[in-house]
Amino acid sequence: MNSRQQFLFLYLSFLILFPAMAVAQILPDSIAPDQNLQDAVVRTTRSSRSLTRTENVELISSAQLRRAACCNLGESFTASPSVDVTYADAATGARQIKLLGLDGTYVQMLTENVPNLRGAAIPYSLGYVPGPWMQSIQVSKGASSVRNGYESTTGQINIEYLKPQAEDGVRANGYFDSQLRTELNAEGNIHLNDRLSTSLLLHFEDRRRDHDGNHDGFMDMPKLRQYNLMHRWAYVGPQWISQFSVRLLHDEREGGMSRHADMATHIPHYGILVEADRYEAQWKNGFNFSTEQPTSVALMLHGSWQDTDSQFGHQRYDVTQRNGYAQLMFERDFTSAHQLSVGASVNHDSYSEWFVPTTAGPDVTPLRERRGGPAKEIIAGLYAQYTYRLGDKLTVMPGLRLDHSSVYGSFLTPRLHVKWAPNHLLSLRVSAGKGYRSPHALAEHTPLMASARTFSFPTEIGQEEAWNYGLSASLRLPVAGRTLELNAEYFYTHFLHQLVVNVDGAGGAGTVSFENLSGRSFSHTFQIDATYPFFDGFTAMAAFRYNDARTTYDGLLRRRPFTNRFKGLLTLSYQTPLQLWHFDVTASVAGSGVRYDFTSYPTYCQLQAQVTRDFRHFSLYAGGENLTNYRIPSPVIGADNPWLPGFDATQVWGPTEGAMAYVGIRWHLN
Repeated sequence: MNSRQQFLFLYLSFLILFPAMAVAQILPDSIAPDQNLQDAVVRTTRSSRSLTRTENVELISSAQLRRAACCNLGESFTASPSVDVTYADAATGARQIKLLGLDGTYVQMLTENVPNLRGAAIPYSLGYVPGPWMQSIQVSKGASSVRNGYESTTGQINIEYLKPQAEDGVRANGYFDSQLRTELNAEGNIHLNDRLSTSLLLHFEDRRRDHDGNHDGFMDMPKLRQYNLMHRWAYVGPQWISQFSVRLLHDEREGGMSRHADMATHIPHYGILVEADRYEAQWKNGFNFSTEQPTSVALMLHGSWQDTDSQFGHQRYDVTQRNGYAQLMFERDFTSAHQLSVGASVNHDSYSEWFVPTTAGPDVTPLRERRGGPAKEIIAGLYAQYTYRLGDKLTVMPGLRLDHSSVYGSFLTPRLHVKWAPNHLLSLRVSAGKGYRSPHALAEHTPLMASARTFSFPTEIGQEEAWNYGLSASLRLPVAGRTLELNAEYFYTHFLHQLVVNVDGAGGAGTVSFENLSGRSFSHTFQIDATYPFFDGFTAMAAFRYNDARTTYDGLLRRRPFTNRFKGLLTLSYQTPLQLWHFDVTASVAGSGVRYDFTSYPTYCQLQAQVTRDFRHFSLYAGGENLTNYRIPSPVIGADNPWLPGFDATQVWGPTEGAMAYVGIRWHLN
């Protein structure tokens, strides 16, 4: 984005946001002596686990998001016992999530219950969603509802943005840390009348310093710059509800050899540059026919255009993905015990790829051909989901989808959820279901190019297919006049077909082979967690999770690389009686795992803390991350000369930077 485009971006943003700011400024900000209070705000402690939903869902509320810096989606799971977030490499800053011991590619990402952030957006998508924009996050583990499609294998992550129909006002957030990263966020909304409202969300992020913590001449973290804008409209009538939004994103990541290394050596500069532009539009409509026997029809439309240009030394990969999605659904509650949901959906994906291998040299004509996935795919499907409720004790929810792919043909997706609550203290859940996915090798694994490896692909990549089974129990026990929350769960994922990423395997060191599964691939995950409010304002949560994830590589069943064997988590939160001060501490232990060559890496611990002081119209917060100051000794292998075959910045299993401090301010005017 050049200077002219930046100026135009900021100018248009100001023109849109100014009316909301002007209206907010004339709102009364004090209560006159002769005014009466019409409303009271009651604050309660809310469980992060939903007891009423049939599926196993963990809720991350806005209050929980504020307990840490949460600059983006990838930094919002620090206190979550279910989701792991790690760096995919030490060059681009790409983050990846793991759920149920498997990569985030098997998690279906949703924005307000519409499938999103797929394919080419996956490598850097966790940085595309600013934290201050989010109202809440719902993490659904295991087989999810068939209403949202067939792609959920290990679960779904649904992001709810701030709503235009919320209270009028302007909110802003500023952030600065010891790594010289700066973030500015602004959000304003206004009710144009009783039914129509609009809002604008703005985000700017900048980090331009060379980060070379171990002074090996190669940046451990990239320079970043991001511009992000979303404009939303909402119409809420007696029967018809409509929401429309558009979004524009520009993201730049620059890594490689540091300036100090360029000056100290005569090695040609090895640069890494990733630029992404993304445009989205989403329109959701719902119409309620009856309130006595709730009957509704909904139409959801979503379109996106993602263009990512990546340069790793002489290696270049450009990808453009165009996606269109439409869903029509009908729901009816026949009685309080019987509910039916039926619908149809169509999804269209188009990929255009341009790949120059690292061995080709700078003057070789690029290869214009699709690599590791269908260039075009249209999938149309029908689904039906029935829900039976026997009061509050038993819920049974079977669902079935029939989809047809223009590439892979027709396939069925059965799923079943059962919840049994024999009393108000105990809830038991069982789930089972299938998940499918159309993989795109290079588009989804671009960070692997931060190495000197060569890439090979099978003649034809098959559709991924897996079964997932889950058991969970939630117990609420009265202890010393308070409620102790206990949760235990077990999930098993078994692949029938899978795209296996074999790094430095039979093809030899310095190769990445994308292969169709030949053998077994599975994941076992067991987790237990407990939450207890020891006294007013103070709550503690402790969790432990064990993973056993294995895949067949070169005929041998091995542990999946960079999947920690276990995770331990402890969070402590305290609020003073008037809720003016907030103190939050999170400690985590990441268990050992294996690298690509199946050698082990050690267990390590991390600690983060934050203190927040609330005032009438703003909050000040300060904190630190990785306070144990633990980091990988050599996150970049062969950093002294990235042009040699041994160069590798992808074997990252822990922090690449030491302790970091930050400060910030949140301002609001309603």
